[in-house]
Amino acid sequence: MKNLLPNFSHIYVESDAVEFPITQLVLRKFAKSEVVFIEHYKDIFNRPGQDFQSQKASMKLILSKKKKPFLYPVSDMIQEDRTPNYFYTTPIINCLYNCDYCFLQGMYSSGNLVVYVNDEDFMNEIDVQLNKLKYPSNQMIVSISYNTDLMAIENIIPLTSRWIHYASEKNNLNIEVRTKSAFFQPLETIDPSDNVILSWTLSPKKICKDYEKNAPPLKSRLVAVKAAIQNGWRVRLCFDPVIIIDNYNQIYGKFIEEVFKEIDGSELEDVTIGVFRMNKDYFNRIRRREPKSDIYFQNYITEDNIVMPQKRQRIDAVEFLEKKLLKFIPKSKILSWK
Repeated sequence: MKNLLPNFSHIYVESDAVEFPITQLVLRKFAKSEVVFIEHYKDIFNRPGQDFQSQKASMKLILSKKKKPFLYPVSDMIQEDRTPNYFYTTPIINCLYNCDYCFLQGMYSSGNLVVYVNDEDFMNEIDVQLNKLKYPSNQMIVSISYNTDLMAIENIIPLTSRWIHYASEKNNLNIEVRTKSAFFQPLETIDPSDNVILSWTLSPKKICKDYEKNAPPLKSRLVAVKAAIQNGWRVRLCFDPVIIIDNYNQIYGKFIEEVFKEIDGSELEDVTIGVFRMNKDYFNRIRRREPKSDIYFQNYITEDNIVMPQKRQRIDAVEFLEKKLLKFIPKSKILSWK
């Protein structure tokens, strides 16, 4: 599938970031963009009075050299609980896609894209952590696309490929690359690594159409998933977030049948399920700024500063999906957040 380059009319470059190879690569690819040199990315990214959605419609690119920290412990809102050594990192801030339910809208005031060009510093920090693991018998897992979709930007900056090569040389490290991208071609020439999990977020067609702006349709994502499996990669499917809308049972039930008509469940690493949930502060910020989406006007509750559907709704939705999934994969491969 063809993956179109965004049109960055302006590229802002920190003075400390100029000489990095990633910076030079980007500037060559976008030779017609206006380049503006800045002292710090926050001078642009954190300006007051920004309009997130307007900026998403015409994204600017900011190239920055990140300072410590490079590694963070994961949120307790994820499903993976098999290891205490679970972290995430942020090579890029913000995403080319624009999903209604995305927490990034509430986390950041800017819709522009920040790329940290000093990726070796991120990897060096992981090396340090690997050498001092509290539970060294457990694999360390690092999500490298927590605040972005790295695969979606791979034809601009080959960060996913760079991370795969890095992880492949480590004995006790797994990296997870979560994506909605249908653009698998850059990885076709790379040998699959047991240290890498490619995780595709999939949603029913109606959810894709109504809530996942700019993201590839389900059919295209499934083509990429099949290609990854056929090439020997470890693949995870993420049915997360589940959006509880009218007739969601029928919508998600049909969706699961469609997915496993194309995908052999025995070839999957696992499947994760999670209903919509979000940090309360992010949720309220988005609701004030973006009142158009009905996602932010449901009958939610707040527990431990997390906004989510009513408990009974959550349990019913997850158990419904689990039951459907058991037709195709064993229970041991289903990781759920309720």
